[in-house]
Amino acid sequence: MIFLNRTEEMERLDRLASREGGGLAVVYGRRRIGKTRLLLEWSKRHGGLYTVADQSSAEVQRRYFAQAVAERLPGFGDVEYPDWRTLLTRLARDAEAASWRGPLIIDELPYLVTVSPELPSILQRWIDHEAERARLAVALAGSSQRMMQGLVLPGNAPLFGRAREILDLGPIDPAFLTQAFSVNPGRELIELYTAWGGVPRYWELATEVQGGIFAQIENLVLAPLSPLHSEPDRVLLEEIPSALELRPLLDAIGAGAHRVSEIGGRLGRPATSMSRPLDRLLGMGLIRREVPFGETEKESRRSLYKIDDPFFRLWFRVVAPHRGPLASGTRQTRKAWLARFWEDLAAQGWEDLCRLRIAKLTSAGELGARGPWKPASRWWKGNEPEWDLVSESLDGRSLLLGEVKWSSKPFSAKALARARGDLAARPRPALPARFDHHDVVRALFVPELEAGAEPDGREPWIVMASDLL
Repeated sequence: MIFLNRTEEMERLDRLASREGGGLAVVYGRRRIGKTRLLLEWSKRHGGLYTVADQSSAEVQRRYFAQAVAERLPGFGDVEYPDWRTLLTRLARDAEAASWRGPLIIDELPYLVTVSPELPSILQRWIDHEAERARLAVALAGSSQRMMQGLVLPGNAPLFGRAREILDLGPIDPAFLTQAFSVNPGRELIELYTAWGGVPRYWELATEVQGGIFAQIENLVLAPLSPLHSEPDRVLLEEIPSALELRPLLDAIGAGAHRVSEIGGRLGRPATSMSRPLDRLLGMGLIRREVPFGETEKESRRSLYKIDDPFFRLWFRVVAPHRGPLASGTRQTRKAWLARFWEDLAAQGWEDLCRLRIAKLTSAGELGARGPWKPASRWWKGNEPEWDLVSESLDGRSLLLGEVKWSSKPFSAKALARARGDLAARPRPALPARFDHHDVVRALFVPELEAGAEPDGREPWIVMASDLL
């Protein structure tokens, strides 16, 4: 698959590589998110060196690393290095003598630190002295977000304050699905996002499967021997330290337990013991904490925890509870299992896309002109009608109230008129007083419209996938 997006990240890395004095970049993010591809592309641009660690002994790791460095500094791998300090000192000296300024990329750094816990302190001194003298551009990367953050973010971290760039890679913007799969914005794109989210490795695998979305999911996820059949367990297991003990929380959330008390109840554990494991899942980007629009996480008592990654949401809804039937079934029966849950999953995916992309809305007539809009969230309170999407305009004058409707077919004029009438009649939510004087606009979000059901320029405004993507 072609290299997509990551424009801002690449610009930051390019700036570091072009800097006269070099410097340090730290890159991290969950597995499959595209760190390696980004670093390889960056290395190619600047004649750098990409190295990746494995889970071997310290002696073997240094030998492999030295052999990799020999590609840029001939003869470097002919010596056995007794420790990392000796190796790195010579690396900086040889690089300076050869006028090679990198970038030097060390990927999967946590594997090295696990067997050589002294390495972060050695790197600290090396970055401050030898690497700076050699004007080296250095990138340290890893998938263990907990360990990578621990190396650079806390005030007492070994590399605190040393990094000129800290890149926490998130999912790719879903707008790039149109390029990866050669589809137009609409129902097909929404279904692709529902299955694969913004994880480029999943996109790459899916583009190689012939057929529609059900064929892709059956081939890559549902079949027992498929490459992603046990993907969540692998992602949790490969964290350092392993996060596999968090799997029961994902099972509970995926099965519909969204409040802390509900999650604890499903697991037979007190709610007070949920804070730390939930925080770790939040840090890994696998779940999100939702609070009603207008409230802050600190003050709200109505927090809900949801699986944030679309692929994980699909897996814990379809695969996790039905491993037996999926293993014993045929291709058709596996697709039938998927069909039971697909419409609900697609509706959630479409809601997520609308909230995610509303800040980038530039069309949709008057609604786009009222923006730009701040990031959106849901609103709910007791038995009052929920709102799928609420957002404040950037100038603080307007309030957007949105209803998100999913359909596997384009909306007809009749269905559109009915939905617009229901939305226009819905009472305004009981938001905090600071929103009382905002100019309210209402919008209906639908994937596609039938021919003849075009928007007529009246409120509630119609927003389609093509407007957002």
